[in-house]
Amino acid sequence: MSEPAVQPIAAAVPWWKGATIYQIYPRSFADSNGDGIGDLPGITRHLDYVAGLGVDAIWLSPFFTSPQADFGYDVSDYRDVDPIFGTLDDCDVLLARAHKLGLRVIIDMVWSHTSDQHHWFAQSRASRDNPRADWYVWADARPDGSPPNNWQSVFGGPAWTWDARRGQYYLHNFLSGQPQLNGHHPAVQDELLDIARFWLDRGVDGFRLDAINFIMHDPELTNNPPAPDDGTPRTRSFDFQLHQFNQGHADIPAFLERVRALLDGYSDRFTVAEIGGEDSDREMKLFTANDTRLNTAYGFDFLYAKALTPAVVRAVLAKWPTTTSWPSWAFENHDAPRAVSRWANETHHDAFARVKMLLLASLRGNIFLYYGEELGLTQVDVAFGDLQDPEAIANWPQTLSRDGARTPMPWVGDAPQFGFSTAKPWLPVGSEHRALSVDGQTTDSNSLLAWTRRVLAIRNAHDALLLGELNFVDTNHDILAFERVAGAERLLCVFNLGDTPNDWLPPRHVGSRLIETGEVGENVLGPFAGYIAVLHNQDKS
Repeated sequence: MSEPAVQPIAAAVPWWKGATIYQIYPRSFADSNGDGIGDLPGITRHLDYVAGLGVDAIWLSPFFTSPQADFGYDVSDYRDVDPIFGTLDDCDVLLARAHKLGLRVIIDMVWSHTSDQHHWFAQSRASRDNPRADWYVWADARPDGSPPNNWQSVFGGPAWTWDARRGQYYLHNFLSGQPQLNGHHPAVQDELLDIARFWLDRGVDGFRLDAINFIMHDPELTNNPPAPDDGTPRTRSFDFQLHQFNQGHADIPAFLERVRALLDGYSDRFTVAEIGGEDSDREMKLFTANDTRLNTAYGFDFLYAKALTPAVVRAVLAKWPTTTSWPSWAFENHDAPRAVSRWANETHHDAFARVKMLLLASLRGNIFLYYGEELGLTQVDVAFGDLQDPEAIANWPQTLSRDGARTPMPWVGDAPQFGFSTAKPWLPVGSEHRALSVDGQTTDSNSLLAWTRRVLAIRNAHDALLLGELNFVDTNHDILAFERVAGAERLLCVFNLGDTPNDWLPPRHVGSRLIETGEVGENVLGPFAGYIAVLHNQDKS
């Protein structure tokens, strides 16, 4: 099998276009001080490992000061580090080390809401006529004392909580401890931009904007209409509505243009939006349009997909043809169960993890890896008594909760807590992860970790994979195939996403295979097999 030829990347292309970004959930990556919770110094100690994967950047989930009701996604001080994670000096050390290793650093910005412990909210709830009285979304009760409208929280139950201090309800699209900021307010927007400037000046390379489509609501507080019953199980009251009025307001793009203008004043900065909901496809494109808004966006198409099939991949990718904005893709993150547990039978985990990684690296757009995905980590079955996630607790019993995808990183298989900590960790380690530990896979040239490094090296060496067009090739139902094309370079990417062998007649003039996994024959692909091969330019099929 030939080695990849290094292709020149156009100097005009920004660093982030086609980048591989590695998500780190700080609580679960590495504990440096023995309190059972991961922290910034722990991350810094392992940045050489991350850089060795071949990724371009890291994304850090929130590490700001927080009461941790939603594990950092409830911020009480945007300009400081929570003591459980370290200090601002620790953050500066992390940034310096990452940059020395050639890694960019992206941090989460949670701008749709704050913690109820934030001093802004303390002032806002104190009276109806103070300077921050309108920084949050307040409304009077209806005549019978019930909430102002029918909006429901993502975590279940009404999206309104009564506050006796003001004699009004306040809006929270998530936990009651996460009051909704009034993104329409000019002073709120100015303050959020100033927070961004604070971190940009410290050297961060960009932001992942959490749930940014929730930042503005319908000021008229119009009731949401009911969702049609399509047979999908409804586990939360949130699922019974179409969310037309509590999120996705038409004024959001104008604010995002202010965000983009700020970042354009710095060198090589990057923004990615997280957008969920039934209108996510339209909003992702709207929020990244015209090269005046955000650089890219990702949603939950793959994160919540019940299976990884050619039909699913085709349908998702077809939404982002070459003529549209630049997409981003993730198969795993902190809000979704581990992909190998969602999509594959236990007997096929290793084979599936390999073809899944090859597919992800072949997609047009940016790709996100979630910590431990390179190891093939499975979803841990966390007992109810050990659950920490408020959504999992509120909606128990549910399968594959978020906690099961947030368990500690297994660094050393034979060490207590697998080398994550010297103390009992905040979530239990998964016993099945002992065999998947970093130290064990590092010494095994056939491990999934070694495979991930090789796959990313292939991606990084080819303009067609990083930046090229993606054109589907007709196949049978279990085979997915597409071409990636950039200039004179044409690559054929083929995957059997089924657990049985499938016939496959490749196009004419297929050249050498750059990389392959599973049983690859001339006219057949074994279960969960796949490859990337060179296509000669005279082949136009």
